[in-house]
Amino acid sequence: MPVIELTTFIAAPERDCFDLSLSVEAHASSMGRSGERAIRGVTTGAMGHGDTVTWRARHFGLPFTMTSRITDYEAPHRFVDQQVSGPFRRWWHEHVFAARDGGTVMVDRVEFESPAGPVGRVVNRTVLTRYMTALLTERNRWLKEELERR
Repeated sequence: MPVIELTTFIAAPERDCFDLSLSVEAHASSMGRSGERAIRGVTTGAMGHGDTVTWRARHFGLPFTMTSRITDYEAPHRFVDQQVSGPFRRWWHEHVFAARDGGTVMVDRVEFESPAGPVGRVVNRTVLTRYMTALLTERNRWLKEELERR
């Protein structure tokens, strides 16, 4: 199973990083390239423990819908979102925030698995890991710039 881990330093308080990471509007703005938008569940404001949101986006020119739930929530240090339904066999995304050096170290850890067995494993290695890493890096860059602008 592929694992992606990204570490981003943000010159902003831990609480601000945590809160913005749970904002539906911030998520949609940070994923502009894919046109991602919330269509069901929590569609505005901040997500919290147990909340679900259904996202619609376009990736590889194809429409995708994914519903995720906030399954762990330890404000302002950590939360986890997991796919409830959607394109992956497994999608688990942990967000960790730690105050450091006058700012916050944000760590994203994603474990995912494609649904297509052996073919999916090849797609994971050759396409999806690179694509998902770029998407998460873009999102983190957006969060960093937004928080440091404030």
